[in-house]
Amino acid sequence: MAIREIRVIGDPILRTECERIRDVKDPRVRSLVEDLLETVDMDGRAGLAANQIGVGLRAFSWNIYGDIGYVLNPVLEEASMEEHYQDGDEGCLSVPGLHFPTERAWYARVRGVDLDGKEVVVEGEELMARCLQHECDHLDGKLYIDRLKGNERRKAMKAIRSMGW
Repeated sequence: MAIREIRVIGDPILRTECERIRDVKDPRVRSLVEDLLETVDMDGRAGLAANQIGVGLRAFSWNIYGDIGYVLNPVLEEASMEEHYQDGDEGCLSVPGLHFPTERAWYARVRGVDLDGKEVVVEGEELMARCLQHECDHLDGKLYIDRLKGNERRKAMKAIRSMGW
């Protein structure tokens, strides 16, 4: 197990759609999960996608209020903003130090598998819902700044350019 370096905006892997894990029992996948869990287990970290540590596979971990877990081959099944949504500030380990108001569904559900190939359903509201949506976006090669609109997007892009990544 190892705490892995976080890739920051500008690294091409963050803009690449991650590949489905074909053999969840492969020892390299177990090692990836261990690294995801150890790397997310730090103050201020709510979630971590595999591509954020340089691995282009569909896997992510979360750390929401001390509840730490992972899911392989996640599919975002539900994230409806029709009834309830949230628009609070969102940040990202790959866009360090910046936070911008980002609309997300209030509730989200992800279905995937664990290291034994058993089905896993992860769901939640508020911060957990935001995390599930955020990490699934990562696995699709998207960053939260891609969801920003108008003046907020302009402010974000200006701030990113000034950071010199």
